[in-house]
Amino acid sequence: MDVQLTARDNATMIENAKKTLAASTNLVDKVRLTCVSRGVLGIRSLGRMFKIMDDNGDKKLDKYEFGKGFREFGCELTKEEVAELFTIFDRNGSGFVDFEDMLCTLRQPMRQCRKDLVLKAFQKFDKDNTGKITISDLRGVYTAKYHPKFISGKMTEDEVFGEFLQTFTQSTKPVKEVKWEEFFNYYHGISCSIDLDVYFDVMMRQAWKL
Repeated sequence: MDVQLTARDNATMIENAKKTLAASTNLVDKVRLTCVSRGVLGIRSLGRMFKIMDDNGDKKLDKYEFGKGFREFGCELTKEEVAELFTIFDRNGSGFVDFEDMLCTLRQPMRQCRKDLVLKAFQKFDKDNTGKITISDLRGVYTAKYHPKFISGKMTEDEVFGEFLQTFTQSTKPVKEVKWEEFFNYYHGISCSIDLDVYFDVMMRQAWKL
C-alpha cells in the first residue's frame, strides 16, 4: 500500500488538535493540545522557554516562573487554572515544579510499534552498541520527504535536517554525535503530532531507509 502524508493530512491533524483543545476541560490535556497545535516541536519549544527562565539552572520553576512561561507560550489559562496546574505538577508540595518531569507528563506515551521503529533507525547506525551515533553517519542517509514540516511546505529537506541537528546542540559548538535518549525524545515530540501509526511508520522508513 502506497501511503503518503500530504499537506492536507498535516493541516487536518493540527486542526483536530485545535478543535479538541476548544472542548477540553482537563488542564493537562489543554496544555498538551496547545503544544500539538503549534506543530511537531511544540512541547520542545515550551521546554526551551522554561529553560531560558531557569536563571540558576536548577531545572525547577517557582509559581511566578511557571505562570509567566505559560502566558508567554500562549496557553489561554486563567490565573486559577495556572494555580491548579501548578499544584498538579508540584507533586511533592515543594513549591517548585521540575520542568523535565512536567515535559514527560505532557508528552503522550508513544505506542510500542512506534518505539520499535525509532529503535530500529537508531540501531542501523549504532552498530557497536555504544548508545551514540555520529552526525557523519546520519548525513547523506536522512531524508525529510515525509516529515510533516516538509510536507506542509514550511521547510526544505535541508532545513528539516538542520533543525534535526539543532535539536541536539547544547552550545555554540557543532554537534558531532547524538545519544539514544536524545534521538528518542526528538521522535517522541514528532509522534505527538501524528495521529495514525501508518503515517509515522512511513515517515520513519522513508527518513532512514529502513
